[in-house]
Amino acid sequence: MAEGTRCVIVGGGPAGMVAGLLLARSGVPVTVLEKHADFLRDFRGDTIHPSTLQLLDEIGLISEFEKINFSKVAQASIPARDGSPATVLDLSRLKHPFPFIAMAPQWDFLNLLARAGEAEPNFELRMSTSVTDVVTEGGRIIGVKYEDSAGDGEMRALLTIAADGRWSPVREAAALPMREFSVPIDVWWFKIPSTVDRKNELTPAFAKDRSFVLIPREGYVQAAMLLPKGHDARLRAEGVQSWRKSIIQAAPELADGVQSLALDDAKLLDVKLNRAKQWWRRGLLCIGDSAHAMSPVGGIGINLAVQDAVAAARILARPLREGTISDHDVAAVQRRRTVPTVATQMVQRVMHRGLTRVMQASGEFRVPLPIASAFRLFPKLTTLPARLLGVGVLRERPPVEACR
Repeated sequence: MAEGTRCVIVGGGPAGMVAGLLLARSGVPVTVLEKHADFLRDFRGDTIHPSTLQLLDEIGLISEFEKINFSKVAQASIPARDGSPATVLDLSRLKHPFPFIAMAPQWDFLNLLARAGEAEPNFELRMSTSVTDVVTEGGRIIGVKYEDSAGDGEMRALLTIAADGRWSPVREAAALPMREFSVPIDVWWFKIPSTVDRKNELTPAFAKDRSFVLIPREGYVQAAMLLPKGHDARLRAEGVQSWRKSIIQAAPELADGVQSLALDDAKLLDVKLNRAKQWWRRGLLCIGDSAHAMSPVGGIGINLAVQDAVAAARILARPLREGTISDHDVAAVQRRRTVPTVATQMVQRVMHRGLTRVMQASGEFRVPLPIASAFRLFPKLTTLPARLLGVGVLRERPPVEACR
């Protein structure tokens, strides 16, 4: 027997949960289907940007978020050619109520949204529910097929929102064509049971032919190591000692912590950068990574996905509530979000080219002295990349009905 709702959202990540909560508060019956049994997974994006913190404030959840054990990052520094640190990004200079990035486990953020959803009569979250296909009728997508512990089922809806990630099965089932961009890097994510004295600051670290980003967390360091695209097997073949040695060269203070690392601790992120040529078809809308996979460079994928969700909720809440949603309404979300998406991906592609030159050279990037001097003489320059990273190209406001 097919079940029904007004809007079914596939994927309980940041985009899906934010869209579901905002729509439910706006009077739209929503069911979110999440394939996992819980949100506990390592190495998901743990960055909560200023624009997302402001959203939480607007919808009355910031006090709950502040109960989470999170750290703050406000600056990013890169060594200059003379060896001195050059601050190239400074969120603390932004005229913003939350001038920092909160580093919080994503499962805590998603659990917060889930608890807020439980208080809404229009919100339903189903865990351990894997979507297997879309349901079409007369060329229109009218829902999805799914599997859960009880067996197979169907969920029909006026609108299906795909927020199921860069490998989106729903997008594939809907046969939405993609535009792919070449990416020169992959990333190893891993944890080091140690600490670094880099409070409130994000600083890259370099060894010969290796580049790292070290993110201080409570009791450990979350680390990313950049590697040339497709080199995962080659680096694993070099052995764990070579890997440990490169980490120690980059950050000697982590020497004790790396001794316990095994190669299995390094989780490969196959970096993709793409964009759907059309994010929608009749009855379907893709948002977040389902519509545009982002590189982890700059850490702006989550911010973009959340802003997609906010725009979708604001634009679609009324036609969904009234049952009058049209192709024009759904297409309006893509029209609204195309410029920030294209601009952000262009910036990431430029950054990729720079990273490629670094990896082909010594593996260490140094800021040219004239640029470092400009940042030091005119520190307000650091707010330009800070605004792009922390707020984005276009800030979205939630539906009035969803605010508290």
